[in-house]
Amino acid sequence: MNEVLIAFGLTLFAGLATGIGSTIAFMAKRTNYRFLSVATGFSAGVMLYVSFVEIFFKGVGSLTEIYGDYWGHWVNAASFFGGMLLIGLIDGLVPAAENPHETHSEAEIAPLHDPSAPLPDFSAPVPKIPGAHDHGRHHHKLMRMGLFTALAIGIHNFPEGLATFLAALEDPSVGAMIAVAIALHNIPEGISVSVPIFYATGNRRKAFIYSFLSGLAEPVGAGIAYIVLLLFFGGDSGVIPPQIMGILFGGVAGVMVYISLDELLPTSRAYGKGHDSLLGLVAGMLVMALSLLLMK
Repeated sequence: MNEVLIAFGLTLFAGLATGIGSTIAFMAKRTNYRFLSVATGFSAGVMLYVSFVEIFFKGVGSLTEIYGDYWGHWVNAASFFGGMLLIGLIDGLVPAAENPHETHSEAEIAPLHDPSAPLPDFSAPVPKIPGAHDHGRHHHKLMRMGLFTALAIGIHNFPEGLATFLAALEDPSVGAMIAVAIALHNIPEGISVSVPIFYATGNRRKAFIYSFLSGLAEPVGAGIAYIVLLLFFGGDSGVIPPQIMGILFGGVAGVMVYISLDELLPTSRAYGKGHDSLLGLVAGMLVMALSLLLMK
């Protein structure tokens, strides 16, 4: 039971980091885009390294014991790409204009913390963040679909919560590093979610609350998934069979690789300049590698 509580606590910490992002959006006079670039790059580095070096091979170990060396590798590979397919389908539920990983200009963020700041003209070309790329955002949709965004993000965060929870359940130290990586990932997400909800509702408090609550999808998703797994696979012993855990580990590795390549690295590149993204990525891999070596 202690392992479950620790895993759930780490998942809760990671999810509620969206609140930190919202706080930055509403309190900070200027957003430190370079920090966000390095942080999201760091998060990607942690998740990529731990996926390929640790979690993927945990799946192999569990599955080869049950299905043998040949079929165990096949099932693990299928689980990995199945995880990528799952998060890809979920990602498709988030319309491009409401995607939380897009960058927002200073003009868009300013009214969140400064009531006297003029509202940006969404029909005009949006000024680019220094060093950032313009992704051709369709801002007029943000006015109409801010609340839907929070729901879509909640759905999007379910697999992230499951990834953090399962990793922490198997190895709390590895789970802690993944929780930190997910938390860093959720900070810019919290900033971005606050923007469309604010313009949809005109209410700063609602924007903060919905942005904050969107992160709760991670611990809620982890809790629901764990209960379902216990009900269907736990049996009388209440222990999830190793072959199920192996499949889940393969799937989690696929989910985390997809998130890193499709969301974190593009976001890191958009927020940063020069080699900020690469520096964050390498630093994340190095920290994760050292952590795993020190735990041996």
